[in-house]
Amino acid sequence: MEPALRAVCKDVRIGTILIQTNQLTGEPELHYLRLPKDISDDHVILMDCTVSTGAAAMMAVRVLLDHDVPEDKIFLLSLLMAEMGVHSVAYAFPRVRIITTAVDKRVNDLFRIIPGIGNFGDRYFGTDAVPDGSDEEEVAYTG
Repeated sequence: MEPALRAVCKDVRIGTILIQTNQLTGEPELHYLRLPKDISDDHVILMDCTVSTGAAAMMAVRVLLDHDVPEDKIFLLSLLMAEMGVHSVAYAFPRVRIITTAVDKRVNDLFRIIPGIGNFGDRYFGTDAVPDGSDEEEVAYTG
């Protein structure tokens, strides 16, 4: 999603929040964080291709809030979300604006969206699925 954003918004500042799901606990864990200076002055587009339970997206929102980004300046942008993820994020952060192209009703026992689109990264890069189920959030900042 980042290359498409850069093609349209040439001067956009990009940061990265890497959140991976711990396979033993099922909980999201923050592994990497790089944010632009003065992020609290900007509107932030939090990009996540697919949102299943919303746990990783909520952690990413919390990171942004911890860096003084006002909740009403955060936009969560996703290609596909599960209904559970929409409800979780909207309940936890009612002023975050959620933008998605589609909402699927169910998630399976592994918390994958059903029917979903499979692993977006694998489809985009033509690779095999990574067994650890990691997810990476991309964050863009607009002034």
